[in-house]
Amino acid sequence: MQIFDKLKLPEFNSGEVWLVGAGPGDVKLLTIFAVYALSKADVIIYDALVSEEILKFAKEDASLIYAGKRGGKPSHNQTDISKLIIQHAKDGQRVLRLKGGDPFVFARGAEESFTLNENNISYRVIPGITSSIGGMASASIPATSRNTNSSILFLTGHNTNGEMPDDINWQAVAKIPVVVMYMAIKHLPIIAQRLIKEGRSSQDCVAVIQDATLPSERILESNLLNINSDIEKNQIKAPAIVVLGPVVGLRSKLIQNVIKDAIN
Repeated sequence: MQIFDKLKLPEFNSGEVWLVGAGPGDVKLLTIFAVYALSKADVIIYDALVSEEILKFAKEDASLIYAGKRGGKPSHNQTDISKLIIQHAKDGQRVLRLKGGDPFVFARGAEESFTLNENNISYRVIPGITSSIGGMASASIPATSRNTNSSILFLTGHNTNGEMPDDINWQAVAKIPVVVMYMAIKHLPIIAQRLIKEGRSSQDCVAVIQDATLPSERILESNLLNINSDIEKNQIKAPAIVVLGPVVGLRSKLIQNVIKDAIN
């Protein structure tokens, strides 16, 4: 593409690995750098949340390998994925590790980078729009607003085994104005109960954004007390982002003149 020449993007050399963020879901939210990487890679190892539309930017003879990483669901072992990346890089291929959102935000990009360093393999990290920030913006929920919060917390709703995280200070979390939770649907009943126990108001606004930025996007607004029954009632499913805090209450005012088909 002519735009690639104008940007003077770097050469994707044989034996290199590029860790690339595919953004929150909508193909139009890919970065130019990500599209370029897709067009040059010999091997693309991609996660479950990467759509077929995104993979269409791959060159015709590229090998597409599904890695199937989904929070809380059966998936490929991280060690096996890392071995696969290393194997193809050592075979002299240009390897693209494609992850939903950003490679360094709850996506194990750091773990794979450590492994690449241990094997003396050169790599590049290409950031992507995070699922949380992109999903919130698509849902007309700001991450920050002058009148609501000057801080925000991102956390994951499960650990590497799919269980409740055991290293989170819930008492401290309860005091943060805006909390954004990845992969939290499974354990949200326990999380909500714990936050209320630690002093969070049961009436605090909560939004759940399912399939963020995609045509199938669904947005549920509730409060901390009722969010789980409302999720069940409305059959909200993962993948979804959970947003807790006063920014959720701004959505009704912000959405009035939003052009939704600008994204979907």
